[in-house]
Amino acid sequence: MTYAAGRHFLQIPGPTNVPDSVLRAMSAATIDHRGPGFAELGLELLRDIKPVFGTEGPVVLYPATGTGAWEAALVNTLSPGDRVLCFETGHFATLWQEMARGLGLEVDFVPGDWRHGVSPEAVAEKLAADKGHTIKAVCVVHNETSTGVTSRIPDVRAAIDAAGHPALLLVDTISSLGSIDYRHDEWGVDVTVSGSQKGLMLPPGLSFNAISEKALAAAETARLPRTFWDWKPMLAANQRGFFPYTPNTNLLYGLKEALRLLYAEGLPNVFARHARHAAATRAAVRAWGLEVLCLDEREYSGSLTAVLVPEDVDADKVRAVILDRFDMSLGAGLGKLAGRIFRIGHLGAFNDLTLAGTLSGVQMGLVLSGVPIEPRGVDAALEHLQDN
Repeated sequence: MTYAAGRHFLQIPGPTNVPDSVLRAMSAATIDHRGPGFAELGLELLRDIKPVFGTEGPVVLYPATGTGAWEAALVNTLSPGDRVLCFETGHFATLWQEMARGLGLEVDFVPGDWRHGVSPEAVAEKLAADKGHTIKAVCVVHNETSTGVTSRIPDVRAAIDAAGHPALLLVDTISSLGSIDYRHDEWGVDVTVSGSQKGLMLPPGLSFNAISEKALAAAETARLPRTFWDWKPMLAANQRGFFPYTPNTNLLYGLKEALRLLYAEGLPNVFARHARHAAATRAAVRAWGLEVLCLDEREYSGSLTAVLVPEDVDADKVRAVILDRFDMSLGAGLGKLAGRIFRIGHLGAFNDLTLAGTLSGVQMGLVLSGVPIEPRGVDAALEHLQDN
């Protein structure tokens, strides 16, 4: 591989760039995960992670990716043959419902166009028709990483409540936690799923379940098999700052520093920063004469922007040009969007100059790829940043 001067621009929507101070924290010597020093770290992290989720309840940490946290949310709350309601908002929502089917659950999968989030009206309609309350859980991806569409969780919760339905609400925040405002307790979420490699500014390898009292009660009668994912031994060990099996010690060091950075900036400021960078990116896309994939302005993502290219353009070839010429990685189109979009990640350790560099590389890459654009997207983004 040819050496490229400067730093690589990793502008995929996760894994994201890891701040230097987090990398340094992770380089500390590993300690005994059964010793008193580790217990102190464990208790601190289990306490300090809660504000990111907007919860005062327990948050379980697994040495796993977000996919593991998906499975944990399902197997701890449901039984074989239970019915779950899922929505086709994109590639990851599709994968989650496939997992549910694989676990022996009955899935009611509401089709979608991958350009809108979950329809609260569809939630209300489905649950109102379920007179026997056979639907045991509603599964929603908060921010669909494959499309740049953010579903309106408070409206989904309101729809469930309006139907008077007892279904659990399970929400995937893997690409929104620490980037987009999220409130587990206030919004009445029962299990929040997340991972370390996006807004938390860590490498992959930690995943999370934030758990409501209702979900804990459901776990008492749930009959899907679980051992590694079982909340009960995890929560018991967590009481003393420990874990029932070997934790990812050095990632926990990194998590401590990442939380320090988030709280030093202030979560409201973090969310505002992400929203501002997303708006500037959309201004660039429109100035280029291209289309943002998300069609509802209420559902624009603060974490990433998916850009739809003309039908005669292969988005993957554009990405390849940008990688080759400017050493920048953009997100590929996934599933049925393969070759139709590219995704610009603007989350995590990210500032105005990083965005300016990112959009400059995209603009030059589009021109070099022969895509017919107006080459003033960067100017439009800079104007937005200056005015806001």
